[in-house]
Amino acid sequence: MFVLKSLFGQMWGNPSNPELIQIPAGQLYLVRPDSIKGSRECIFKDCVATIRRTGVEFQYQLVVTRAYEEGEEQLLEEDAESDDERVFLIDQALGFRFGSLDGDATFAWRDLSGDEGDLWEFIANKTVGNATCKMFEVTLLQCIYERKYSESHDLASDDDLEALKYYEDPKPRSAPTSPLKITNPVSTPAPQPAAVSTPTATAVDTAVSPAQAEAHEEEEEADGEDPFEGIPILHRAPAELYLFDLDADVFVIQEKEVSVDMLSNGNYDTWIVVRKNKTPFISLPIDAEMNPRFDIANRAFMFTFRETEGLPGMTWCLRFSEDVFSEWKDKFAVYMWENSNKLPYAKEKPVEQRYIQDAYNDGDVEMADADEEPEPPAEEEEDDYSESEEEYEEEDSQDEAFGRESKNEMLAVGYKNDMSFVTRGNMIGVFAHDRDKVKFRTAIDRIKGMDGNNFTPNKIMLHNQDADMLMLDPLQKNSVYRMDLEYGKIVDEWKVSDDVEVNNIIPDSKYAQMNPQQTLIGHSHNGIFRIDPRVAGNKLVESQFKQYVSKNDFSAAATTESGKLAVASNKGDIRLFDTIGKNAKTALPPLGDPIIGVDVSADGRWVVATCKTYLLLIDTLIGDGRYKGSLGFDRSFPADSKPVPRRLQLKPEHVAYMEDPVSFTPARFNTGINEAEKTIVTSTGKYIITWNFRRLKQGRTDDYQIKKYDSRVVADNFKYGADKNIIVALEHNVLMANKNQLSKATRNSLAPSRASLTTPVSKLRQGGDSRSNIVNSPY
Repeated sequence: MFVLKSLFGQMWGNPSNPELIQIPAGQLYLVRPDSIKGSRECIFKDCVATIRRTGVEFQYQLVVTRAYEEGEEQLLEEDAESDDERVFLIDQALGFRFGSLDGDATFAWRDLSGDEGDLWEFIANKTVGNATCKMFEVTLLQCIYERKYSESHDLASDDDLEALKYYEDPKPRSAPTSPLKITNPVSTPAPQPAAVSTPTATAVDTAVSPAQAEAHEEEEEADGEDPFEGIPILHRAPAELYLFDLDADVFVIQEKEVSVDMLSNGNYDTWIVVRKNKTPFISLPIDAEMNPRFDIANRAFMFTFRETEGLPGMTWCLRFSEDVFSEWKDKFAVYMWENSNKLPYAKEKPVEQRYIQDAYNDGDVEMADADEEPEPPAEEEEDDYSESEEEYEEEDSQDEAFGRESKNEMLAVGYKNDMSFVTRGNMIGVFAHDRDKVKFRTAIDRIKGMDGNNFTPNKIMLHNQDADMLMLDPLQKNSVYRMDLEYGKIVDEWKVSDDVEVNNIIPDSKYAQMNPQQTLIGHSHNGIFRIDPRVAGNKLVESQFKQYVSKNDFSAAATTESGKLAVASNKGDIRLFDTIGKNAKTALPPLGDPIIGVDVSADGRWVVATCKTYLLLIDTLIGDGRYKGSLGFDRSFPADSKPVPRRLQLKPEHVAYMEDPVSFTPARFNTGINEAEKTIVTSTGKYIITWNFRRLKQGRTDDYQIKKYDSRVVADNFKYGADKNIIVALEHNVLMANKNQLSKATRNSLAPSRASLTTPVSKLRQGGDSRSNIVNSPY
């Protein structure tokens, strides 16, 4: 039967061709022998069946696409979107069986999303030759072989392929006969039995019934040795497992039921293990690198990991039943917090526990008074802006001035003089804003301290109406240096303190650099102080100096227009001050991830904090109690009325297209006196990203725009007073992006090089046809 295998070499040997083989004409039926709706329903009266590669090695899809009659497709384009494709991951679990009907070749397979016994059936048209149908059958079996054994079908014998065909079993099992097999699916080793047990590690907090647990144990006994035997199970729940397919642009089901275990690998080291019986599919530690995200509406949990740097990661989705999802989500939040903070969650105050849990309730809470904001009038559509050839020609001149051996590092955008400054090693590039472009003007070469020695600054800040640039030398941690930008030289060293280090400097108020303001604010790892260069001796103002006894590890700070202060830390907490030198009015508890940047709206109402893989947006308005209507900068929140932190993340299916892990640059609001905050900007890798602030306040946390560049974005910020213009510093170039350049994240905008390789699969709408083996992309 398998003599045709020798004909397939050319077809299989062209990896650039996504389609292996096709039956060009046929009909697709759904057979439901036990349904009251009828036993046979024609889904497509004229269609094409194709076997196609996916973005995952050894995995293939069967795609059945409706064929339109002449003129019919044009009519449909004017109506609502049509559901014109069925896509199935080829697996032995589908139970492919082959035959004929009235002389026409047929093949059928299980409908895993339907009732027991439901089948899909494809009937080839009489015009299709027998050889084509036979080749299609063998190719299906070869795909099943590769998926089952994770090796080339060239190693399969005729008997191996014959054994993969479906035959009626007197005791059929609904579970797949071939579990998903992944080679080295995680970037870190699987957990080993815990050397030190924790108080909670000895009990199983199960989310399944006793009958389910007993059945699970019986399956484990039948399957042999458990590689995780001896590792305490903290929580277990059943779920469906999906994998995001880069070519089809949808989540594709892998297993109808898996066990999702949270295992203790020691104190504050919890892992997730997804397995079928005793076969583990995925194991990885619970941490921010997995880019976790919940979809409350679909009871789904999505996460990403990557085996190799520079390659897209694999994005998985677990869908839970309604009765276990809420508990699983809460348990995940607890173990994520404990893993990050290395502290017992149970010792946190109830109000802080609620704050931590609320951070994972994405989309559940609409922010205060969002409905009161009127819908702004639609902006007049502008012509799409794209970088001119002149801008890219300037890249060479920038590199000639800076030196190609170094890369751009920090960006400071002027408020007063319409200029931007970019550091590269111990040099500074000066750029003028020319309408919708930036023009390279000059380079300040070899930054030198007052002693004449070169140094590379690690912090910069424009000051005194953009006439000066203040900077910190990482080797001289007690001083601030002032460069006169007119001369391009450092002219002052301000010794702040003999004992206190200066880790960061920020303006006295959000727009202080618009004025001849002399003082500024600095902080160390555990102290906050005002710096006044006019005082004799050390410049730290002792009366406005607050030092904490414990090590708070402050990492970032920002001020409001009136000079109120937000300070964040590497522990992940945020403090809000009405003035420096006093205790904070509000202390927001940490979620556990270091905060690398913080910004505040001019009026102090909103704080955006940047962690590596997500942003936190916090409304500081006190909504209840004695101080209702005040801000957290001025009054403390009532114990039972902490704000709800909103996590802003990239969708896991979008992260799957990215070459590098998510690592955000500090997010910022657009700026300008009397300018309302409309947009938040950040970047990761080669992508610049903006969130619509008005929609964020309505609770739409996943509505963002994105643009990809050819090299990594190192820094970004809005042009002063211009919400639509963003200064973008790439590794070897500086340019201005127009907000209209950014678009919704799609396969084309995220990975344009892949878009031309495959035909996109029509996405299924939520609540649509449940008969497909593809779950609608949850976002």
